[in-house]
Amino acid sequence: MSWLHKYIFLIGQRQRNPSLNEIYQKLKESEKWPRKKLDELQWKRFKEIIDFAYHHSPYYKKIWDGAGIHPDDIKTRQDISKIPIITKQELIRFNDEIHTDWKGKKFFSVTSGTTGESLSFWKDEVSDSHNRAAIFRGYSWYGVKPWDRNGYFWGFSFSRLKKWKTRLLDFMVNRFRLFSYDEKELKKFARKLLSAEYLEGYSSSIYQVAKLINEKNLPKPQKLKMVKGTSEKIYPHYHQETLRAFGHKIIGEYGAAESGLIAFECPQGNLHIATEGVLVEEVDNEIIVTNLIMKSFPIIRYKLGDYIRLKPADYKCACGMKHPVIEEITGRIGKNVYGKSGIYPSLYFYYVFKNLEKNHNIKLSYQVLQKEKGKLEFYFERRLTTEEENALKQEMNALFGNDINYSWRVKEKIFDKQGKFKDFISLIE
Repeated sequence: MSWLHKYIFLIGQRQRNPSLNEIYQKLKESEKWPRKKLDELQWKRFKEIIDFAYHHSPYYKKIWDGAGIHPDDIKTRQDISKIPIITKQELIRFNDEIHTDWKGKKFFSVTSGTTGESLSFWKDEVSDSHNRAAIFRGYSWYGVKPWDRNGYFWGFSFSRLKKWKTRLLDFMVNRFRLFSYDEKELKKFARKLLSAEYLEGYSSSIYQVAKLINEKNLPKPQKLKMVKGTSEKIYPHYHQETLRAFGHKIIGEYGAAESGLIAFECPQGNLHIATEGVLVEEVDNEIIVTNLIMKSFPIIRYKLGDYIRLKPADYKCACGMKHPVIEEITGRIGKNVYGKSGIYPSLYFYYVFKNLEKNHNIKLSYQVLQKEKGKLEFYFERRLTTEEENALKQEMNALFGNDINYSWRVKEKIFDKQGKFKDFISLIE
């Protein structure tokens, strides 16, 4: 049946994304380029997109004129910092003005709104095709074709009608998915995995299903070539369960609907930035991204809302590609943690649990809840040993001192099956 699914896929691709195949071939060529040539292409496209945005987007012209900036003033990479940074709030508030008069095939896109704000915009066909082609290039590093049999971890709260429509769509793209974690559905999913070539979805869902498969000693798939996590942080301890259940660690695909693909993890474990389509800056440990392709709704110097750390410019990956590397996505810029007197970034939890693993070899799945100032509730999947409790206290005190009281309890299912997993939930306005 693989030939049928390939045929269906290619027909659909030709209708929806006519420019995809040509873009893919060019991306496969440029993945072998030296860094200098990649940088030259990136700079050329950056200059083109800022010039286009200035002349075709009322918003960018108004803002840049107000700041005394013209595209011709941007002569070097150091000059990029002169261009004002844009936020998601501005993309939403000035949505109509940001859109350009670009003519051509477009798709309506809506972000998930996991930060509390949903963004809608028109994405032109070329940028959509470029995004898909960049993802498919990542698949190729693992010997995976997009029409191969695959398992999917998205969507658990469907109505009966929506579920059947989804199953029809899944059949068209040779995909199957898990709709619930009950034992009957899980066993059915595990059987289907035996014929799958790749698996993708929320990393927390992949981890949770891997745990269940291991606990119930269900059959382990042998044909999987790739297990890909998107939309969430991939915690190091996830890999223990997925290696045992699927024979693979979870690899990362990093991006957003509005920015397009930013980076894809190579078989050597490095997140390579897709420089042909994006320009990434690290400003005060935050990622600032520019989409170099999308002309219908330009995304220029966009504060995505993540903390990152880039590898040094001269870093060389063993895979041979010269694309720059994101060393770590340290976490989402989220709500504050309120102590008795102080205020702390929620990123502190990342360092607490990273230090637990680094300094004490303790790997934990966790979720933190704050209902009132000065108090935190930790939820873990299992009971902590005395040594683990003492280590947690040590790391918490190192960052929060005596400003926060905290308690912990066991909660077997800390993962929310309805959407993205949140490691910190604040009920404080």
